[in-house]
Amino acid sequence: MTRREDFRLITGLGRYTADWNLPDQVHAVFQRADRAHAAIARLDAKRALAHPGVIAVLTGKDVQEAGFKSLPNNVSYPGRGGQQLHKPHYPALALDRVRFVGEPVAMIVARTAAIAEDARELIDIEYHDLPAVASFEAAVREGAPQIHAGAPGNIAFDFESGDAQAVEAAFARAKYVSKLTVDSQRLSGNAMETRGCLAAFDAADGRYTVHVLLQGVGGMRSQMTYVTGLDKDKIVLVAQDVGGSFGVRGAAYPEYFALMLAAKKLGRPLKWVATRSETFVSDFHGRAISLTGELALDADGRMLAIRFDDRADLGAYSAAFGAFIATRNISVTAGGVYRIPAIYVRSRLAFTNTVPVSAYRGAGRPDIAYAVERLVDYTAHEHGFDPIALRRKNFVPPSAMPYTTPNAGAYDSGDFEAVMDDALRRADWKGFPARRAAAKRAGKLRGIGIATYLEAGGGGAAPKDQVAVTFDAKGGMTLVAVTQSSGQGHETIYPQIVAETLGIDEKHIRFDPHTTTADLVGNGTGGSRGALGTGSAFRVLGRKLIDLARPHAAAALGVAEGGVSYVKGRFRDGRRSIGFVELARKVAGPPPHPFDTVADGVFGTSYPNGCHIAEVEIDSETGAASIARYTAVDDLGNVINPTLVEGQVHGGVMQGAGQAFGEQAVYDPSSGQLLTGSFMDYTMPRAGWLKRIDVHDHPVPTPTNALGAKGVGESGCTGSLPALVNATMDALQPLGIRHLDMPLTAARLWHAMRRAGAEKT
Repeated sequence: MTRREDFRLITGLGRYTADWNLPDQVHAVFQRADRAHAAIARLDAKRALAHPGVIAVLTGKDVQEAGFKSLPNNVSYPGRGGQQLHKPHYPALALDRVRFVGEPVAMIVARTAAIAEDARELIDIEYHDLPAVASFEAAVREGAPQIHAGAPGNIAFDFESGDAQAVEAAFARAKYVSKLTVDSQRLSGNAMETRGCLAAFDAADGRYTVHVLLQGVGGMRSQMTYVTGLDKDKIVLVAQDVGGSFGVRGAAYPEYFALMLAAKKLGRPLKWVATRSETFVSDFHGRAISLTGELALDADGRMLAIRFDDRADLGAYSAAFGAFIATRNISVTAGGVYRIPAIYVRSRLAFTNTVPVSAYRGAGRPDIAYAVERLVDYTAHEHGFDPIALRRKNFVPPSAMPYTTPNAGAYDSGDFEAVMDDALRRADWKGFPARRAAAKRAGKLRGIGIATYLEAGGGGAAPKDQVAVTFDAKGGMTLVAVTQSSGQGHETIYPQIVAETLGIDEKHIRFDPHTTTADLVGNGTGGSRGALGTGSAFRVLGRKLIDLARPHAAAALGVAEGGVSYVKGRFRDGRRSIGFVELARKVAGPPPHPFDTVADGVFGTSYPNGCHIAEVEIDSETGAASIARYTAVDDLGNVINPTLVEGQVHGGVMQGAGQAFGEQAVYDPSSGQLLTGSFMDYTMPRAGWLKRIDVHDHPVPTPTNALGAKGVGESGCTGSLPALVNATMDALQPLGIRHLDMPLTAARLWHAMRRAGAEKT
């Protein structure tokens, strides 16, 4: 089955945020801080307001007078010793101080975006510069400048998970101990579509209509109601197509609230579309975590304990999901796929004068999977264990499922050894020495890397997932939900699920890609929840429709309801039958249709897992690395649409490759200026990086939802980081190089090889 939405999207018929327009709309641009840390001594907008075509200039004082609250953060649980996350006020427009380059300070409204751009240069701002810190290490150093009052030493949160004493005791009796620090560097999301917003206010009913990029209606609307103090029925969200999300679109940004405020003040719709340069300095960044892991083994190679000391850079504010990612999301799978009796994780989170950090594909899952799998490989080589045998000896066995970890993880199902054996066979692991020898003859270093990863998928804040269906007079169905596609294929997969449940042709069913104003409850696409949450609700909907239609079918067939069966899309009583669609047409009348209904369910988290095996070649003269082979075998539970799954894995692996070999958001340590603010400076992965990839499923269905699906959106990224880095380090191991941090650029590899050669000489 081909994706239904593809024709619209590849022929220019998609409708993204910038494509929406409203009558009488005006345009906005933002004046952003050009320095990382400073007090705002004076802001004078008189010259800008006098510029022809300028309608208004809004500042932090306007937002303050409106009574808007701080942008929210979703951490409410305590840290070490019962402390709470420090949540300094995060304003829509800076008021007295700026804390990162790119922070919005003022909003200029004009008849056209070009006029607003010109007028922006006329705003006069006097700053009193303050010292800046652009990294965790700099922020927590003694004497570092204080970014927020009430956060001594710039520490926002100190969190722990697990049993520190049990871990310490296990390390005391261990035969082998290994320690490794890995950095998961700061990244810029850089989705295809730049951020934008179109806000309108209806004075008659006090309702806002906001066209905006999002991942789901519920989460975005709840954030907007929190900041503005409005009831949720006063905010209508509109979106059709979203050009990439990866978690970066899941949060409400400061600019949205400034536009909403101006739309009400001016009585006109207001539109803003970010430039790519703004994306780099205003979209939330991802990752920015350093993890020091230690692994303890007994004499036979049994894992006794694992612990991590994590240091997370939150950026200038506690934004959206950043603190949750660096604590709960990191710790819940700190044991990976291994049966480890004792686990302890400590995470310290610091404020810095940089773009705030929030969700980015995997949202902590790739970071901890990378740290665990890199540590396991490092340990095996340090103490003379075979990396495959060490993993095999320590897997959580299928007989232990469901398996509760020492730090509150609850693995639902899995057969990690079978998945690894499947991957080893498909990747021709035994044939690698011959491929390495051939590469050596060609002047290249070739390495092979394995990662047996696991992640927590399907989490959500909503208490349940609801979906709805309406019927037309011809029996056609329109499905709606509060989740939002950003490339996952909702218009394909949701009709497919309902059609398969009912046993009818998919042509009778469509999914409305617009966000809905229906009062439904549900989660968005974050955490790989699109299929297992909303998709499961549509499975429940299909079953409910059969039950709803059964009495109508019995009446149509002139028999008792108890004697009617349903098989392959038809209600039957002996030799007589009526099809579901035929029945829907027959009972249709004035709306609502008798079959119009809502269905819901409560679906738990699951633990997608898999084994990824990569082969990397390094040119010994230039240091350039290339991916020679890639094999992904994933346990994603029941696979509903293999084509969509394959596409998700391809995309995830490429995002992992981007981080492994090129991407990094870099700040000048003294000034806090972003040095990678364009595609001239920030490396993006290219299609040619991955010439061969084999994707295979090894499903172990989960009992936690109606589909038995575990989610796929983040698995490619989670598996690829450790697989690619392990392969690269395997290639460099003959030179005595034991570890390098990402990104493994040609320059970094070349210098490492030259240093290793000089040391040998």
